[in-house]
Amino acid sequence: MPTSSRYGQVNRKVFSNLFGVGIRSWFTMDIDASKALALRILGSRSLSSREIEKRLVAKGQSADAAQETVKWLMEIGAVDDKEYADSIVRHYTMKGYGLARIKQELFKRGIEREMWEEALECIEGMADAAYDFAKKRLASSSDKDDIRRMTQTLQRRGYSYEEAREAIKKYLDEIDDPQL
Repeated sequence: MPTSSRYGQVNRKVFSNLFGVGIRSWFTMDIDASKALALRILGSRSLSSREIEKRLVAKGQSADAAQETVKWLMEIGAVDDKEYADSIVRHYTMKGYGLARIKQELFKRGIEREMWEEALECIEGMADAAYDFAKKRLASSSDKDDIRRMTQTLQRRGYSYEEAREAIKKYLDEIDDPQL
């Protein structure tokens, strides 16, 4: 409850005249301001509940008001972490990222682990995605250094060593026998 400001003690009458509420109802006003701010933040792009909470606190809202606002957003359906996790998985899969990188993004965005498993169930053919990426980037090169760099690139993009190795092997087999 605000009782002082940087200019000194808050006069209850002045506070009431400025904000139209008493000091005791300040928290209610804080939550309403938090809701308005959250809706403005969500207007630009989808976010997870944890991302919204962090942004609200960073913008000066109290932690309690931020939590209440996130609950409210989930109740009205404006925030759905499961749907958000599915969209993250689809987005990064389409960009050619591997499973480890997708998990890293989900963690970074504050998605709970149970939702990861559900969202990641739809991913299939990671080795094929790795092969497509390698084929596009290598452009019929069989230089050892290029192959080594591509294997490292695939690993940085979140593919396991086995997936990267399988993709490179498939690529090299195709270059050796272009009739396939």
